Amino acid sequence: MRPTILTRTRRWLGASALALLVGIGGVSTAFVLTGQVATAQVQNAAQIVVPPAAQPQAGFGDLVAAVKPAVVSILVEAEESAAQMERRGGGQFNFNFPDLPPDHPFRDFFDQFGDQFGQGGPRGGDEPTPRHYMAAGSGFVISADGYIVTNNHVVEDATKVTVVFDDGREEVATIVGTDERTDLAVLKIEGTDLPFVGFETEASRVGDWVVAIGNPFGLGGTVTAGVISGSGRNIGGSNYGDFLQIDAAVNTGNSGGPAFNTKGEVLGVNTAIYSPNGGNVGIAFAIPAATVKGIVQQLIEDGSVTRGYLGVSIQDVTRDIADGVGLANPKGAIVREPATDGPAGAAGVKSGDIITAVDGDPIDDALDLSRTIAGKAPDSTVELTIWRDGAETKLSVQLQTLNEDATATQTDQDEPVPPAPLPSESSVGLTLVPNSDGSGGLLIQDVAPDSQAAEKGLAVGDAILEVNNTPVASLEEFEAAIAAVKAKGLNTALVKASRDGEARFIGLPLSE
Repeated sequence: MRPTILTRTRRWLGASALALLVGIGGVSTAFVLTGQVATAQVQNAAQIVVPPAAQPQAGFGDLVAAVKPAVVSILVEAEESAAQMERRGGGQFNFNFPDLPPDHPFRDFFDQFGDQFGQGGPRGGDEPTPRHYMAAGSGFVISADGYIVTNNHVVEDATKVTVVFDDGREEVATIVGTDERTDLAVLKIEGTDLPFVGFETEASRVGDWVVAIGNPFGLGGTVTAGVISGSGRNIGGSNYGDFLQIDAAVNTGNSGGPAFNTKGEVLGVNTAIYSPNGGNVGIAFAIPAATVKGIVQQLIEDGSVTRGYLGVSIQDVTRDIADGVGLANPKGAIVREPATDGPAGAAGVKSGDIITAVDGDPIDDALDLSRTIAGKAPDSTVELTIWRDGAETKLSVQLQTLNEDATATQTDQDEPVPPAPLPSESSVGLTLVPNSDGSGGLLIQDVAPDSQAAEKGLAVGDAILEVNNTPVASLEEFEAAIAAVKAKGLNTALVKASRDGEARFIGLPLSE
């Protein structure tokens, strides 16, 4: 199964001993021109350098022999989903047939061509049918009774899943549960006393060895090695980042396979690759074992995953935002809006609050907060450390259960009504008018191209809702809020702006 990003390859090779010949000195003769017979002076030959015997790396043969029986190839028969059909335009091919008259000489040709690919000829007609396909991935056994871990995207839309062991034995598997957010899935086959592997007992570090085993390009049982080259990586398409970056070769078909440490423990599940050309370039990503263990346990017990729900829309704290609120370090997540009837709002969390810690654990950014809250049990109570109005405060919030469907963003909105009032230019390079569509704030009608506002991404059509957590509905209120920021000795204003109905915070420098 093709990983969700891209691919690369590298293999570690053991060193061999090499004797180094430094050189052999020659015989040097000198003559003293004194009229007497010169005396030849001989310089001894230099000695060949003999280095100590090299100790070549033992390699990973013993480790691989031990764990390989527990690593499996995953063969999937699948039927494309409605979303996949829509992405490819319905049928297997999406031709724009010409609208030909019945007596046209090419009419029969296009009719036959269209029928061949299920499109009903140039007139359409037949409904497209879902396409069946085969795919392959990797996985590993985690229990003697046949539970297997792989990626969600490996078995997504599967109608049949077959597990192939290293000795060629095949077993049909059932899907116990999947989790799209972390791209994990658990399968089950019938069996007893099966070989299985466990997860790492101590967290691996950047620079540690990693051995990947999987089914790249259908070449089952392939072993590659490298190191952990990074941690805490956030890759596109994932809500819960924190991936390990490894440089062991991972390619199409490695998805769902294990990455081992030198103890033969699973330190991560290979899930994605980065490549500009579709091949291995030494950048692959694995879901860390700490994440996998919790998700897998829930899938085995319940068939699904439940997560804590705080009920806030958030964004990262930039340096400008931190300056605008007097926060020393640009860490944490700033609350755009508490959700209606959400637990955070009920506990007193407000728009503009910056969450800097949960239960005493520092929060780096918005993704870190999402991961932290998702890892908490629903109905549990957490203590939030919040930066508000230049001071730190704490709030206790009882989490709810995250509803995946409820978190989908709704973007359907009415067309905005053009503002009637005359625009006025502000002191920060924005031309503003009161917002007459009932949503409040000021609409931006022009942005000075050389202003800080333009540099920070404010654009025509955006609405300015607040300055320094103070609502503004007129130019006078806007300028008063800007003046209040300056009076506090701050050089950056915290501006809450809205674009297409989505609010965000911007740190707007007040000096050019």
